[in-house]
Amino acid sequence: MQFSSSLLENAVNEFARLPGIGKKTALRLVLHLLKQDPKEVGQFSEVIARMRSEIKFCHRCFNVADGDICSICANSLRKQEVICVVETIRDVIAIESTQQYHGTYHILNGVISPLDGIGPDQLNISSLIHRIEKEKTEELIFALNPNIQGDTTIYYIQKKLQPVSIRITTIARGIAFGGELEYADEMTLARSLQNRLPIEKYVTQ
Repeated sequence: MQFSSSLLENAVNEFARLPGIGKKTALRLVLHLLKQDPKEVGQFSEVIARMRSEIKFCHRCFNVADGDICSICANSLRKQEVICVVETIRDVIAIESTQQYHGTYHILNGVISPLDGIGPDQLNISSLIHRIEKEKTEELIFALNPNIQGDTTIYYIQKKLQPVSIRITTIARGIAFGGELEYADEMTLARSLQNRLPIEKYVTQ
């Protein structure tokens, strides 16, 4: 792909670094921005820059937030005694889109995967255990992707929580094994949440 402007080429290369964006799509986005009013492009750039520099992560659940606590944890109408454990922020967005869950979350920021060099100490597991012991948590819902890494993570956390009196459940297998939550349709995900299973039944399947 030949460019008559190094500025254009640099912009295309930067857009192409984004996941799922190829050179052709990047070029189309850059050319679109060139057609816009400079003030609009400046506002776009400012919003992205502010997002990256000012966004925070919730001290309680590790969700994205504007302050120390995210809007979900700060919402008194949410069931604060129920925690849904997810892998990433994208999973929170997927579950929230169902409008069927009214508890809180805890984002692990990954799953246990020895082959990838990811162990329990690299995830937000110890903070989850501490949170459950500190707060009056009644139910812990695992909403991890149904694969070997997700199952391994569930098993590990369940063992850590054996001394704690708490109801532990997991979303039903409406999500196919090997699938990912963020790509599940809202109806399937909603039903999986509503028909969640006691963890003992899940582990023995």
